[in-house]
Amino acid sequence: MGGTEEQFVKEAFETNWIAPLGPNVNGFEQDLALFLDHGCHVAALSSGTAGLHLGLILLGVKAGDEVICQSMTFSATANPISYVGATPVFVESEPDTWNISPEYLEVAIKDRISKGKKPRAIVPVHLYGMPARMEAIMALARHYQIPVLEDAAEALGSSINGQRCGTFGDIGVLSFNGNKIITTSGGGALVSAHARVVQDARFLSTQARDEAPHYQHSQIGYNYRISNICAGIGRGQMHVLGERIAQRRKIYDWYVGMLGGKEGIQFLQEPAGYFSNRWLTTILIDPAEAGFTREDLRLRLEQENIESRPLWKPMHLQPVFSGTSFYGDGTSERLFQNGLCLPSGSNMSERDLERISEVLKAMVKKG
Repeated sequence: MGGTEEQFVKEAFETNWIAPLGPNVNGFEQDLALFLDHGCHVAALSSGTAGLHLGLILLGVKAGDEVICQSMTFSATANPISYVGATPVFVESEPDTWNISPEYLEVAIKDRISKGKKPRAIVPVHLYGMPARMEAIMALARHYQIPVLEDAAEALGSSINGQRCGTFGDIGVLSFNGNKIITTSGGGALVSAHARVVQDARFLSTQARDEAPHYQHSQIGYNYRISNICAGIGRGQMHVLGERIAQRRKIYDWYVGMLGGKEGIQFLQEPAGYFSNRWLTTILIDPAEAGFTREDLRLRLEQENIESRPLWKPMHLQPVFSGTSFYGDGTSERLFQNGLCLPSGSNMSERDLERISEVLKAMVKKG
């Protein structure tokens, strides 16, 4: 916490604005729109997953449709496709950003069209805060006239040539879950340059109640709006967003100073013009060169009660999505086998870093 969150929450209690509407909700949306710039509008929601679900609905995705989805991501990216009764078509990562490959994206689009199943949407992800190749992705989307639902859940503050992630697609989605770069405890947002889309998102997220003196509903709605209390936390967190990004990037630099240049260890680099919030610092370990595996390091850290995790297991390898279509060459599978997310919390102390350092030095020396 940054210190000012309590002020906004206290104000919510004092004014009795506890429900999923109120001054903090409005203020949080305005703060986010101002930060993202690019003429966007924002609807604050209960989670990023809710934003993805509403985004698919607003893009007209229906039961029986197909949606192209980045395979290497958290399940919350893919699950909403099933919520609407559509079928995910998973696409490989590209080596430079670990995000959806424009090359395989076009292969997938062409093949699905040839089978009479033109995709209804494309869902790229900015993995670990690293922007996807949005210029190429949007060019393909425009060429084939397929809308883009941009999953920027991990990438608040990341940008490409100064344009913030979340503002490239037809609809963007953010997350403020407890592990994100700023948090509202649980929360998310839907972003669009089109005011009408955001108005519709707010309508659907409050049970789609029609304008009438009684409760009347002409379509199915959802209880997806953020509360005024959680939005108050978000308003306070916005005051420290720049500081949090700087902290995460400093942690990345610290790891590079520790492990950069060591044989068999590779970091995710920023392409020219790209800026990552470095939500998590991640590495790839080549066992043949490093002398130890990703799992060796993870277990050694665990022995010292230090948590680390493998990279996301690709969705096309998940049991729940068994049998779905996949287009790729094994890049995401190799990333999963060799990649590790290192401790990256904004509140890590000098002692925390010392403990991590001791394990890393021992592993490199042993390797």
